[in-house]
Amino acid sequence: MSNREPPLSGISVLDMTRIMAGPWCTQNLADLGAEVLKIERPQSGDDTRGWGPPNLMDAEGRRTQESAYYLAANRNKKSLALDIAAQAGADAVRRLAAGCDIFVENFKVGGLRKYGLDYASLRELNPRLIYCSITGFGQDGPYAEKPGYDFVIQALGGLMSITGEKDALPGGGPQKAGNAAADLMAGMYATSAILAALHERGRSGRGQHIDISMLDCQVAALGVQNFNYFLSGEVPRREGNAHVNLAPYQVFEAADGHVVLGVGNDSQFQKFCVAAGRSDLAGDERYRTNTGRVLAKGTLIPELESLFRTRGRDEWVSLLDAAGVPVGVINDIAQVHEDPQVQARGLKFSLPHPVSGSVPQVRSPMRFSDSPVAYRNAAPLLGADTHSVLSARLGCTEAEIAALQQAAIQGESR
Repeated sequence: MSNREPPLSGISVLDMTRIMAGPWCTQNLADLGAEVLKIERPQSGDDTRGWGPPNLMDAEGRRTQESAYYLAANRNKKSLALDIAAQAGADAVRRLAAGCDIFVENFKVGGLRKYGLDYASLRELNPRLIYCSITGFGQDGPYAEKPGYDFVIQALGGLMSITGEKDALPGGGPQKAGNAAADLMAGMYATSAILAALHERGRSGRGQHIDISMLDCQVAALGVQNFNYFLSGEVPRREGNAHVNLAPYQVFEAADGHVVLGVGNDSQFQKFCVAAGRSDLAGDERYRTNTGRVLAKGTLIPELESLFRTRGRDEWVSLLDAAGVPVGVINDIAQVHEDPQVQARGLKFSLPHPVSGSVPQVRSPMRFSDSPVAYRNAAPLLGADTHSVLSARLGCTEAEIAALQQAAIQGESR
């Protein structure tokens, strides 16, 4: 019998994160069905609310305060505007934490201690609490006190040293990834760690503290490049669009555009050569194995560059697709959402929004046969759920909620 509830239904999360790494993690948990209570500063909220343009437009075409950056990472959450610098606000958050399963924060190391919202304090209230801290550099080490931003982490963590064109070529030099790769990776590792801690709690009955460092995550995500260095002793360098361990595996310029060729094994290389009308390359002893092709890039790649210029992009794609050789075109973001496979998977959809009427979304890539992801709401307006959550979860009266809101206003004016 199918269980139509999302996997994390019944799990509650107190979300004290902002920017991207933390909100990406908590959006994953929200998509999986957890009730996520996002605590935001009154008046200003999550920093990324102001990271525009672009911003969402209202029904009359006027710019709102809801930025694309904020909307991208805060779906399915509830927003509470509480000032933790005010005693009443911090007390309310502690009371909420006492009844939650998970607490996620990305303040500086030790930054929540003075509010009684650190792990040691909350563990006394709720021993089953899973408390996840996401920081730039972790809870210890010489960099622990430093703020962590994606760009800096991509640089320190080695990603920029292997991203971009070779130094000797036009446009060469270090390059960051085209999106917040370090933030997103940290958010995904945090999600995995929290789910593992939930499973462990089911055995032990105890919560625990999870220490997620963006730098740790970035170094781990270097993947095979770490091992290329460990085994060879040679420092990996930027290779542009080429692959350091495979050949041919890169972008080639066709007669009217660019083609990505991804030959992953010797059989695919044989198929490529036959389809391209260059069986002589397949028979060349230098190119029979991937090891040989990597070592002989200096002669093989110029041959293929000349070959690719003899046909148009779409002709190459059709030819190599038919031969079972991995090949593709380079889509921009608009073309991505027009791609028939992306459309067939329904990745773009819309959710209702109280200001604009609706707001576009990208569907979660996590798909379950028996407990599907549920889409409840777009990223909430600042403080939209303060009243309903405090009333339902803490039993706050109208007067108590009004007092909390007044304390927040006074705090903002200080």
